Amino acid sequence: MNKEIIVKVANELCTDEHKNKPMPSLEELKEIMGLLRAVLFPGYFGSSDLTSASRHFYMGATLDIISNKLKEQLLRGYCFFCEKEDCNNCGHESDEVVEQFMQSLPKIRHLLATDAQSAYQGDPAARAESETIFCYPSIRALINHRVAHELYKLNVPLIPRIISEAAHSETGIDIHPGAEIGEKFFMDHGTGIVIGETTIIGKNVRLYQGVTLGAKSFPLDKDGHPIKGVPRHPIVEDDVIIYAGATILGRINIGKGSTIGGNVWLTDPVPAGSKIQR
Repeated sequence: MNKEIIVKVANELCTDEHKNKPMPSLEELKEIMGLLRAVLFPGYFGSSDLTSASRHFYMGATLDIISNKLKEQLLRGYCFFCEKEDCNNCGHESDEVVEQFMQSLPKIRHLLATDAQSAYQGDPAARAESETIFCYPSIRALINHRVAHELYKLNVPLIPRIISEAAHSETGIDIHPGAEIGEKFFMDHGTGIVIGETTIIGKNVRLYQGVTLGAKSFPLDKDGHPIKGVPRHPIVEDDVIIYAGATILGRINIGKGSTIGGNVWLTDPVPAGSKIQR
């Protein structure tokens, strides 16, 4: 393929299609997530030399940087799908959403603290909660997910999915930003876990590697296209354990306190307190 053809294809895909509007930056979003990790777990990520005296100033300065950078990326996300040539609404919307998102950070921090506690309690190999924050892919993936989920709930286009897929690339854990996940959630080992868009997970749930919470099927419109947003993934109630390689498909309930064995294939609901084996 010669140079002229490459340039033509690149222009068709990247420039003309989006009316020359700047597109979201993967590098900037990666940096934003690094800064968010630093304020959600100060000292663990970002500067490791923080003291009680410097922490307040560091957090304030970092939050200002996050706010400004995130506004720009959200604006680009809105513009990515906006069909208007001249639109001021995208800028106003990104400002408002960033303000709402920043107010959700204490809630995100609380949920992640419970996730770290659950990882420590659920893994006898962990010697401290701090070890799970530093080392466990479960926590790394959940930081991205809990941020992406808040943006998803605020109807931000594209950006939540980019944030989730960044964690997927780093950890091998694939969580759609639409999935609702309660506190004290732990994915032991984690590699190969898939959690679909409309999944609902209760409190104190533990998954092992290779678990799939997926869709069995989805309805089509009159033109044969999938209908978006239809609930089609499992509901996993509180205190459930799902062992490695289990596949659970469709909008079914896994009852509270149940244990699902390794490599089980499930498409039917499970009553509370059940123990399902191969």
